[in-house]
Amino acid sequence: MEYSKMQYISQGETLEEQEQNIKNALENGADWIQVRWKNASASSLLTLSEIAVQWCRKYQAVCIINDSIAIAKQTGADGVHLGLKDESIAKARAMLGADKIIGGTANTLDDVRQRILEGCNYIGLGPFRFTATKEKLSPILGLEGYRKIFQALALENSSHPPIYAIGGIKPSDFEALTQVGLYGIALSKAVTNQPEILRNIKYQLK
Repeated sequence: MEYSKMQYISQGETLEEQEQNIKNALENGADWIQVRWKNASASSLLTLSEIAVQWCRKYQAVCIINDSIAIAKQTGADGVHLGLKDESIAKARAMLGADKIIGGTANTLDDVRQRILEGCNYIGLGPFRFTATKEKLSPILGLEGYRKIFQALALENSSHPPIYAIGGIKPSDFEALTQVGLYGIALSKAVTNQPEILRNIKYQLK
């Protein structure tokens, strides 16, 4: 399976906002949605996830659930994305099966090595720059941080899954990020505020 090079990580304080932002992204060409709603109750996240899975099927987009293996399984989503302090990749694989997509967050070279060993299907590496989207932000990598990690992986001759840049990314960053060696980009605020930019992003990321 060839993965999309652009992931939209959903935003919104309410169910209505989340729904609208996901729908806007899909209508403007997003083909990979990660449902992320950190402060929601389990029941609200389940409701949103059920809606998102249905919409993603309609638009032939991948639907990944952030943090909750149980909700990913219950809704029949395409997979789950797990942070370093979330449930384990091994548990996700055991619960979801071999055909589901399991992504993992990384911030350092050691994190990337860990995610490779754990068998993640893709890695979200960041943050690229400061972002208010995420609480308890990890140390910022910047372009040089990404460059050093990819240089180290090359020296180790380490094969790795697709690695996406995450955290405070703007459309003007795309070219530099992909030249460093990143497979793709994960966007949140930029798409939430201006979903029509998705129409041009696919051409920039080819």
